[in-house]
Amino acid sequence: MASILTRSAIVAPKHFNRWLIPPAALAIHLCIGQVYAFSVFKIPFMSHFDAGEVSIGWIFSIAILMLGISSAVFGPWVEKNGPRASMVAAGTCWVVGFFIASLGIVSGQLWLVYLGYGVIGGIGLGIGYISPVSTLMKWFPDRPGLATGLAIMGFGGGALIASPMSNQLMAFYGGGAEPENLVAGLTPTFVTLGIVYAVVIAAGAFVIRVPHPEWTPKGFDPSKVASKPMQTKGNVSVRNAIRTPQFWFLWVVLFLNVTAGIGILENAAPMIQAYFGITAAAAAGFVGLLSIGNMGGRFIWSTTSDYLGRKNNYMMYLGVGAILYLLVALFGGGSIILFVLATLIIISFYGGGFSTVPAYLKDLFGVYQVGAIHGALLTAWSAAGVAGPLIVNSVVEAGEAAGKTGPELYTPGMFIMVGALVVGFIANALVRPVSEKYFEREADVKAKQAAALEED
Repeated sequence: MASILTRSAIVAPKHFNRWLIPPAALAIHLCIGQVYAFSVFKIPFMSHFDAGEVSIGWIFSIAILMLGISSAVFGPWVEKNGPRASMVAAGTCWVVGFFIASLGIVSGQLWLVYLGYGVIGGIGLGIGYISPVSTLMKWFPDRPGLATGLAIMGFGGGALIASPMSNQLMAFYGGGAEPENLVAGLTPTFVTLGIVYAVVIAAGAFVIRVPHPEWTPKGFDPSKVASKPMQTKGNVSVRNAIRTPQFWFLWVVLFLNVTAGIGILENAAPMIQAYFGITAAAAAGFVGLLSIGNMGGRFIWSTTSDYLGRKNNYMMYLGVGAILYLLVALFGGGSIILFVLATLIIISFYGGGFSTVPAYLKDLFGVYQVGAIHGALLTAWSAAGVAGPLIVNSVVEAGEAAGKTGPELYTPGMFIMVGALVVGFIANALVRPVSEKYFEREADVKAKQAAALEED
């Protein structure tokens, strides 16, 4: 078993069709992207465990926290061992997390849900998230923005499938669509999702490959590619990357962009119900719609960054995003059309930020250890996964205690997000090309890459 999981076992032939790789990468991201549909479970969980917004919100926050930590810790391991071993490890953690969470639901032990879905599932999220990203960038050196969009699009689209499917499974197993029926259907829904995700991830891991060392895209000549203002011609190791100011500016940018977006995502279903009093099924549809925006933004905006530049795209995500949040805070409660359109675009920027950042890192630090650098940067996502929901949930609970209802519960949180995006805009404006003093010697890079293949 070990031999088929090594990097050397998945080196593709020289004439391998690279377009077989994106579906394999999408397989795991569509599965672990289920985390974005968590808000569908929020109200049933609150009822089942007799817990509040913050207590249940911690399930999602712990999962995102562990995503960032595990991606940073295991980033070098993923780079060394390749995408197949990484996808198998990630899928195992993700599926086991669902089964442990099921035990927590059955026994009424919320801590088991924290441990299963949050901690163990979150580790699977981190490893699974970064495992196909650097692989796809190596398959598409001519279009890195497109490559990262393809890799990460599935993560945003996971909720598009999981949100309505989860709602329908809960209703099916519980015997109806009423709140008490949804609660009754929680356990078998989690078990079913775990089984489905195990099969899909295994199929993706079977197909995934890394390019042959002598392979290049037809008609692509790296020496003739025009240099871009923020693009380096050298390679930076993860050890040196985290010593640069550019890395930490991007950390702040990602943290604040994610904080702003995740506050909506984690509360999407209860938020639109509070604003407009719609049904749980309609709220699940809104979660699915946001998933379309998230998924579409990951592909569309990252692809446009190949032409506009990564820095310019982030200026748009943060600047226009702040304006849209302000519109929702001031006028969103009076128009469901304005509310839905504004949040849809905000979430598209949120998704675009995720899919653009690996290519941004490649431009700044080179492709050498971009997967590990990406993993280290995702600690910003961990911090945001705690900060975003905690801010919104705390504001909502404080508002409820003060007797507020409807949009009034969420408006203060919206203004906080406006400020966060403005600070992120400033941090992005400060990003400059990386100094050559951080570059690795090309001879050392090639020697380390050859040694890694020989070790396999």
